[in-house]
Amino acid sequence: MNMAVWNKASPRRRRILSIIAVLVVALAVTAIGSQLPVNREQANQISDELNQTIAILESHGALTQYIFGNNFMICLLMFVPLIGPLAGLFIMFNTGSAIGAIATAGGYSPIVALVALFITPVAWLEFTAYSTAMAESVWLFRRLLQGLGVRELRKASVFVSICAVILAVGAIVEVALISVAS
Repeated sequence: MNMAVWNKASPRRRRILSIIAVLVVALAVTAIGSQLPVNREQANQISDELNQTIAILESHGALTQYIFGNNFMICLLMFVPLIGPLAGLFIMFNTGSAIGAIATAGGYSPIVALVALFITPVAWLEFTAYSTAMAESVWLFRRLLQGLGVRELRKASVFVSICAVILAVGAIVEVALISVAS
């Protein structure tokens, strides 16, 4: 990133730029994870387990709550200073690996699966929330070192709330897409 752009940016714009930078890294890590070679047996097992989990949750009417709860807990972890971005990138890599395995089980390219996933709003909503959390983690750590932690905790709580809303919308849309697809 051009430092002049950063230095001339307002505090709000700096936050947006940091979220975009984290988003680009998260997308790259996910894409790399999707290219991890997996044998057909493992791919089928991962795909079958996912489909079973979805079927069980749908039969209990708990799919939306499960997706939201799972994604929100992951997102909360990403807000933790220092640990959050590292855990987040590990999760993004594993997400990519799962996407690659599901694609392999379906007999198509992991890149095609990744592109198809990002045609939906769900992926963009989730990755936006996760990138916001990881970027805020860095901001929070920096502000704690500067002695401005309390002030930043207030901002972090606003970002947690925003991410919760984004992930709730994402879960609702994801369940709607799953029901349409099946």
